Amino acid sequence: MEKAGKNGDISLKKRVKSMLRVDFRRMLRSKLFYILIACALVMPILMTVMMSMLDGSVSVDPQTGVETVMQGPENTWQNIGTLPGEPLGGDEIFMMCNINMMFMAVAVFVCLFISDDFRSGYAKNLFTVRAKRGEYVISKTLAGFVCGALMLLAYFIGSVLGGAISGLSFSLNGLNAGNLVLCMLAKLFLMLVFVPIFTLISVAAKQRAWLAICGSLGGGMLLFMMVSMITPLGSTFIHVLLCAAGGAMFSFGLGAISRAVLKKTSMV
Repeated sequence: MEKAGKNGDISLKKRVKSMLRVDFRRMLRSKLFYILIACALVMPILMTVMMSMLDGSVSVDPQTGVETVMQGPENTWQNIGTLPGEPLGGDEIFMMCNINMMFMAVAVFVCLFISDDFRSGYAKNLFTVRAKRGEYVISKTLAGFVCGALMLLAYFIGSVLGGAISGLSFSLNGLNAGNLVLCMLAKLFLMLVFVPIFTLISVAAKQRAWLAICGSLGGGMLLFMMVSMITPLGSTFIHVLLCAAGGAMFSFGLGAISRAVLKKTSMV
């Protein structure tokens, strides 16, 4: 019995590895993957440079005559989070348009990646001759996590480049490099909370990509406003541990639900 158990474990590992190889090969050959990474890299550069160019410009409301002075970014890390001493949320534009957008952007990849399996008939054939539902969910969750993690890193690099091009300050206002590293680690682990949500909605919607994207964006927005509080620039090991624990619970819990959805519904 023990030997059979070990063989079963080995067989499971082999099947998961095989599924991962297929999905990562497909991901690396997908144009969508590279488009999303490129957008994550270029977006903070363009946004930072354009906002810096508009800094100090005045616009006048023709009806009331009220003048509004545009305020550009003053610090590179406004693209990542709010620095100590700044008002809650920081600059109005960067309060929403910052690195946390990547948690919602990865929904596009997950939804289209999964819906393509059902639209092409690949999923039905896969479950018939090769893989089980659980392995499929594990593989898709890991592929989505890797894509999301790379988008976060690309956005971080773009933020640094945008700050350097615009001549912004790199001061952390009392924080240190360790806080910045822990902040990014917390965001990486938090991606494991969002990706399982998008995976569950996608396997339920199947080939209906529009429904999966709408449902994922709607479901993700319920947690989106909490991201800046859970992963602040001044993150500590506690924030990282909480995000890692939350990521593990969501991955296992929603992964099991996704598996059940696949088992109880048709593949078309």
